[in-house]
Amino acid sequence: MTAMQRICILGAGAWGTALANAAARTGHQVTLYDSDAAVMAEIEKYHTNKTRLPGVEVDTSIAVAHSLREAATADVVLLVVPTQALRTLAGALAGHIAPKTPIIACAKGIERGTRKFVTEIVGEQIPQTRPAILSGPSFAADVARGLPTAVTLAASDEQLAAALAEALRSPTFRVYHTTDVRGVEIGGAAKNVLAIAAGIVAGRALGASAGAALITRGFAELVRFGRAFGARPETLMGLSGLGDLILTCSSPQSRNYGLGFELGRGRSLAEAGAGKLAEGAFTASALVEAAHAKGIDMPIAEAVDDVLANRLGIDGAITRLLSRPMGAEA
Repeated sequence: MTAMQRICILGAGAWGTALANAAARTGHQVTLYDSDAAVMAEIEKYHTNKTRLPGVEVDTSIAVAHSLREAATADVVLLVVPTQALRTLAGALAGHIAPKTPIIACAKGIERGTRKFVTEIVGEQIPQTRPAILSGPSFAADVARGLPTAVTLAASDEQLAAALAEALRSPTFRVYHTTDVRGVEIGGAAKNVLAIAAGIVAGRALGASAGAALITRGFAELVRFGRAFGARPETLMGLSGLGDLILTCSSPQSRNYGLGFELGRGRSLAEAGAGKLAEGAFTASALVEAAHAKGIDMPIAEAVDDVLANRLGIDGAITRLLSRPMGAEA
């Protein structure tokens, strides 16, 4: 296994900046790259990223790459951009990356139109690489500040998964590993859609009981979806599944929860999502389409998709869910 001393993060958003800080704590050589020259200049000169991750100092040991070609010389590359931008970035990286370089996708979603999962996108765009996925219950500000966090890293090869987890692990950033790539991807994608529903429940002031029911029944949907795609039960019950669902469905720090909360208060989608990227808003339609293709019952996810697409109002969605036929819990 090649030494993994040089780690590069592509994407200096909140999560990319946080992961750069986390990687720097391992003592490895860390490089950060973003196509936004102004952001890169600020990080290089002031060690801050006030627009994307305010109030957090960027570790002074982090180097700034000035081109994608320069960034691609690392031993490990993390792609930290939204799912819908992943194909473009991976395609641009393909001509610069050395064969068999491990690439870790750090997005939580499903590509619209193709219904591809993130490692599938990376594999298609860079066939000579070894794709992996990093996911789990983690807020960027917590990770950037070094607060205790545990996540999961998945790769199809056990040895590679373990080596990548070890390369990113630090005393406050615990990285577990697995070969259940699809299970980790599904947990991250589905929980964002369900978090929008949880936010709507809170914004509508439907009460804590309704919130608990939503999370529980939403998790049942996530499990049904995961099983249909071959995910392991322990993965769905773990950090990247249930763990991430609990975090994202219970805190205003979550962009998806925050989007749902504002929708629940009566704001339009444009008003609710102004200035913030909520991956669940883009994943909802792809998730529901994938579920329909396999005959998976996901009424909460469908309700979110219908609300986002303006096919159904929030009150109508609530009525539809509450009027579903009763049956045994499953």
